[in-house]
Amino acid sequence: MHIDNGLTTSAGVARRLAAATMLLASWAASAAEYAGGSTPAPIRNPAAGWNHLWNEVIIDITVIGVIFALVMAYFLIRYRRRPGDPEVGNAPRLSPAAAVAWVVIPVFVFLSDDLFIAANGWTLWNNYRDVPADRIEVQLESGMYSWDYTYSNGVRTQNELRVPAGKAVMLRMTSRDTLHSHWIPDYRVKEDSMPGRVTYLWFYPDKPGEHVVTCGAYCGVMHSYMAGRLIVMPEDEFNTWLAQEAARQGVAGKTT
Repeated sequence: MHIDNGLTTSAGVARRLAAATMLLASWAASAAEYAGGSTPAPIRNPAAGWNHLWNEVIIDITVIGVIFALVMAYFLIRYRRRPGDPEVGNAPRLSPAAAVAWVVIPVFVFLSDDLFIAANGWTLWNNYRDVPADRIEVQLESGMYSWDYTYSNGVRTQNELRVPAGKAVMLRMTSRDTLHSHWIPDYRVKEDSMPGRVTYLWFYPDKPGEHVVTCGAYCGVMHSYMAGRLIVMPEDEFNTWLAQEAARQGVAGKTT
């Protein structure tokens, strides 16, 4: 007696091929939808990455420091000079293989750790330069000694940058006089602005609050006075503020 299990007959094979084709088509559609931007990619917050890498570096140098301190303490005790010892000791003679191993193995151990940190640093750098598509942009002109911001609807502020929470913010920056460096310590971002060139930085203000903006490059005798504020607001409050400022300053345009 023959039992059709759906695998051996031509109809069963056809059904399975049709199911596999539909599954592949579904995967392809999902990938295309994601790549097309209908589903925004998750934001890789550079500040979180910077904090993580900093912790990795601190752990790294702490572990290495402890290892070297323990080895040094062992050598100081183990090979200390005792009463009756000759003034000049005789070190044991190593074989060529042992000599090479004592050099190569520690180098590879510590170099692999350094390369791991460097690779994470490169990944973080790429995150700093990869600006999310879903963002707001603000023009920045720096000068002695102020930060002048211009929003997309024409609103201008000085030394005070207001942004909505939960939205990536990109600054397109230039300078009208000399080199400045826009630094927001709380968001771990700092980038130079200079005459004749447009640079950029971006950050992700995840929650409302107020933060310091300062200049990270010496730009003149009043460099220390070049400070401002970053105010992160709930999105609805930010939109209301931006519309009110547009009306007050007599400018019009889109609000984000």
